Amino acid sequence: MDRKILVAPSLLSADFSILRDEIKKVEDSGADMIHLDVMDGHFVPNITIGPLIVAATRKCTDMILDVHLMIEEPHKFIRDFAEAGSDIITIHAEAYTSAQAHKRTSAQVLKKGASKTTEEIDEKRVIEVLKEIKSYGKKAGISLNPDSPLCIEGVLKDADMVLFMSVHPGFGGQGFIETVLPKIKALRKIYSGDIEVDGGIDDKNAKSVVDAGANILVAGSYFFGAEDKKEAVKKLRG
Repeated sequence: MDRKILVAPSLLSADFSILRDEIKKVEDSGADMIHLDVMDGHFVPNITIGPLIVAATRKCTDMILDVHLMIEEPHKFIRDFAEAGSDIITIHAEAYTSAQAHKRTSAQVLKKGASKTTEEIDEKRVIEVLKEIKSYGKKAGISLNPDSPLCIEGVLKDADMVLFMSVHPGFGGQGFIETVLPKIKALRKIYSGDIEVDGGIDDKNAKSVVDAGANILVAGSYFFGAEDKKEAVKKLRG
């Protein structure tokens, strides 16, 4: 099945002092959506934005807002992000580990170059949160960090999108982790929905990501660092 390859520039790499201008660059580039990374300093070792910036972004554009919640207990904030203007809201599998896996996950040390992992999720709770997202008329996504195995099979029927992190979340400008590629291939064999990949994506590795089965590419540093952003989007699409 041929899928259109969609490009989602990440505002994490934008200059927030001229946010409206940066959003206009995304619009003019021919990209398909805007990716917003929400971090709370607990789930990942960095703090970025909240509903206020999502709402401000919505005032600047009609583009699809793809909001990625890298936060603890995201269910507490679904309504806030939905009302701020998100079109897609993605939660992390690692935020909902099973009771058995919770001890291991909560003991993990957060630092740059590492991220939370889990081998088993609380499927019932994840499905509840995905359905809550959809109750606001939004698309619902589930995300996996680089070192987590494919442990989301039980929630796929309720997910519009799966997001694979190909860097350890928290900071832009990191290198692509190639060990994510086999997981993308394995998922595509059993899942017909959107597969998004975020982290270290550029014109050199985009083809391998698409060949593995992804159809949405998030690009931060590569996009905002490019002089010709239209050309950068073309190269990502291949």
